[in-house]
Amino acid sequence: MKMQGALDFARSEMIALLRAVEPDVLESLLPAATLDAATRARVLGQAGLILNDLRAAQKSGWINRFLHEYRLNTQEGVALLSLAEAYLRVPDSATADLLIRDKLGDADWKAHSGQSDSKLVNSATFGLVLTRALVADEGGALKGLLARAGEPFIRAGVAAAMKMMGGVFVMGRNINEALDRAARPENKGFTASFDMLGESARTTEDAERYYTSYEHAIAAVGASKKVPGHNISVKLSALHPRYEVANAAACVPELTEMMTQLARQAAGLGIGLTVDAEETERLMMSLDIIEGVARNPQLSGWEGFGLAIQAYGKRCRPLVGWAQALGAATGNRLMVRLVKGAYWDSEIKKAQVDGMSDYPLFTRKAATDVSYLACARDMFDASHIYPAFAGHNALTVATLIDWAGERRDFEFQRLHGMGEGLHERLVCEEGFACRTYAPVGGHRELLAYLVRRLLENGANSSFVHQLADTAITEDMLLADPATRISSVQGRPHPGIAKPADLFPGRINSAGLDLNDAATLTSVLTVVAEAHPVHATALVSGQPVTGEARPVINPADGTMVGTVIEAVAYDVRRAIAAATAAAPVWNARPVEERAACLERLADLLEENRPELLRLAVREAGKTIGDAVAEVREAVDFCRYYAVQARSGLAQEILPGPTGERNELRLVGRGVFACISPWNFPLAIFLGQITAALVTGNAVVAKPAPQTPLIAFRAIELAYRAGIPPEVLHFLPGGVEIGDAIISHTGINGVAFTGSMPTARTIARNLLKDDNRPIVPLIAETGGLNAMIVDSSALPEQVVADVITSAFRSAGQRCSALRLLIVQEDIADNLLKMLTGAMNTLVTGDPADIRTDVGPVIDAAARDKLEAYRQSVKDKWVHALEKPAGTGTFVPPTLIHLEQVEDLTTEWFGPLLHVVTWKAGELEDLVGRINAQGYGLTMGVHSRIRSTAETVSKLARVGNLYVNRSMIGAVVGSQPFGGEGLSGTGPKAGGPHFLMRFVSERTISTDTTSAGGNATLLSLAETDI
Repeated sequence: MKMQGALDFARSEMIALLRAVEPDVLESLLPAATLDAATRARVLGQAGLILNDLRAAQKSGWINRFLHEYRLNTQEGVALLSLAEAYLRVPDSATADLLIRDKLGDADWKAHSGQSDSKLVNSATFGLVLTRALVADEGGALKGLLARAGEPFIRAGVAAAMKMMGGVFVMGRNINEALDRAARPENKGFTASFDMLGESARTTEDAERYYTSYEHAIAAVGASKKVPGHNISVKLSALHPRYEVANAAACVPELTEMMTQLARQAAGLGIGLTVDAEETERLMMSLDIIEGVARNPQLSGWEGFGLAIQAYGKRCRPLVGWAQALGAATGNRLMVRLVKGAYWDSEIKKAQVDGMSDYPLFTRKAATDVSYLACARDMFDASHIYPAFAGHNALTVATLIDWAGERRDFEFQRLHGMGEGLHERLVCEEGFACRTYAPVGGHRELLAYLVRRLLENGANSSFVHQLADTAITEDMLLADPATRISSVQGRPHPGIAKPADLFPGRINSAGLDLNDAATLTSVLTVVAEAHPVHATALVSGQPVTGEARPVINPADGTMVGTVIEAVAYDVRRAIAAATAAAPVWNARPVEERAACLERLADLLEENRPELLRLAVREAGKTIGDAVAEVREAVDFCRYYAVQARSGLAQEILPGPTGERNELRLVGRGVFACISPWNFPLAIFLGQITAALVTGNAVVAKPAPQTPLIAFRAIELAYRAGIPPEVLHFLPGGVEIGDAIISHTGINGVAFTGSMPTARTIARNLLKDDNRPIVPLIAETGGLNAMIVDSSALPEQVVADVITSAFRSAGQRCSALRLLIVQEDIADNLLKMLTGAMNTLVTGDPADIRTDVGPVIDAAARDKLEAYRQSVKDKWVHALEKPAGTGTFVPPTLIHLEQVEDLTTEWFGPLLHVVTWKAGELEDLVGRINAQGYGLTMGVHSRIRSTAETVSKLARVGNLYVNRSMIGAVVGSQPFGGEGLSGTGPKAGGPHFLMRFVSERTISTDTTSAGGNATLLSLAETDI
């Protein structure tokens, strides 16, 4: 019980520290990381010796010198790395040539000519100079002379160079080759931890293959007698395609069982097994798995099991305590590998994108070093931990050596291919142990791993990078991290804004951490509540009378609530009241109107639980999509408030003396805002708030399927200070929409929906010849295509396709409808894609495990299903429909012969796929344009010129490069289309509000009342 108490206490500390204030966390770490003067002097002496060793190693071997010449702070180094990332996966020569030209053709290789003291490096540089001459656009006569024969030669040379780079950083292409290399003389005295390059599994087949590779590696290491002491590192994400908190109930026991089997195999052979650290959100799950394995009675007495801990995490120190407590509870010593951390940049971005309260990690490199040292002290003191200290920082290693004294019951670790010279003398002369973290796998498979590790160690703050920079002095290299952090009082890095402070002038919307167990439990509890909600049309804030209509949950057919819809009489009353109220509202200062929007944003966040429940139960949104929906609505409110303050102020225009010219922007009168069901809160409020803040009165009509959440938004708007007579709520069907649009009191329309409905609105607005022409702001969907060439990374493509096509059950205006894959990679990519589809969960959106919820209603389901069945002979892959009464449409992949075969926007989880030939990119984009739609397009390519070509030619409102095609962020990615996809301007963009206003210019002759006072009052001056 005592040990269990220690484990529980450590977990509670980790929970408290997840997003704690950085200075507070560092304050508790600094005492353990601070060196007294005597210790500091000894450490600097040792660090100086290590620096000498490192610099000597950098000058040994032409590859080391080559990498030193082409560091990541040079354009050329980045070009080489970018080429390495993609080249070996490109199967066709046309794309390979484009990739080479793209990465090598613009770099200044001549600047490196003769700069190295290695003849081989200078020879390689000459080869790069020649290659640039052959592939660059201005290659001239030389290029013309050698092009036909030269390009195959260049491809062969580049392939060989990329494999050579792979050989530097990968121990072997398979475990037997890696074992042979580990036994070479240059590795004498070093053991290895073999990593089978198990990147995150995308499919069940991937996970099974990785598991088999781990089994084989353990057996091979156990059978090898060449060098004893090697072990294996395992990534849990490689063993399960859905290793996610949302799927913890399934994946944790499954992974515990798999890891137990691997651990039993390793224990039987006397092999160590370490669980690698991964992203922050997976930490608590990984601890459940590790504890489950460690407590298995069949592993009693085995001390080869362990875990990696990332020092950049704020929870790092209590995690060490947890490992100590687990070791004590099981009676074994755990192997703990302490690393600086490998996911820093992606963790920073994710916290920003998700709107978290703070970061789960430190924002300064020196802070990570302080955390590392504090954790290292605890590990030295722990009785049930075998410490392993990974890293390439000379000062850190020197500090650990000083603290260790005569101890040798621990080990250092380093990445294979990096930090040579750091440990060799320590191992050979001073008896320290060092293990090499050794990637194993084919060169094609290593690339994503290789790039991440090189970027991690090539960052400006990295010791490896700094050591290679002659501008950085030894004093700078060996600066004390504790002193540095104390000097800034532990403050976060000023160049990294907190997630709430990303956007100028406004607070970023707050997200919810659904990877936190307590937060997730709270959300699930709220969403499960079935409180009936009653809504009614509101004219000047007063409910109308009439018969209530039920509102149905599309997931199960149950009633969510009721709504009393408007009738034609209510429409006339509302528009009359709005017309009377609009001038008074328009006369109120912009600041007052903007303040109402900001209060509304705050109220939306305060009432988020109820809004989430309605989004899930009424609109069929998954929990993650519901959170994003509320955040977008909040962002619209705050963004338009900022835009109004800066954009609606009166402007004095230039002109001749004696004249004043003033430009004013005023509301148009009464705006009709007609919103869709797929974003029943965000688009609904986005339209309304834009119209209100610009001085217009509004009559708002939500979609018939989702009136409840819209009604709640209107109530909150009233509480925020929007006068009821300025904002009217008119739920209903087509007849209410027609009545609103046909009324001549409407001075503008904001609409999101289908093109046929937009055309009907446009015609109705022009029926009465006596009616002024009023603006129609429309966004109407599209045949959104994604182009994938053979240089793209398939794993990233598949993840982005799954997100773009099937999230929100494909019911986003921006959703991917047409996947266009280069034929050279189509078979393999589609195999991976169908495998990833098989991992999707279709079902009740109130279940956190659900990926694909229902479509909005039976009519949508029947329309989609009829089409799906009509093209059944073209199915590439389709999932099974879940049981139950919900309006579900199974995610389906449909093959088409050509782009032109898709003529209709199928608004659901149906993805069409065609192939294209290399060299036909411009024609392909032209054919997509010819379809007439222009909302979103995606392109996946590692070739810059390809992305630039698509960017230049594509006639779309939003182009997404090497990312998913959904989730436009207010203020960052203004959203809207052209052609058949809408009129513009873009919602959430800097020009949107201008469509809601009229411009008025007032010109005054200021001399008419007694001469030109400005000229007459000018003083004499000698200047």
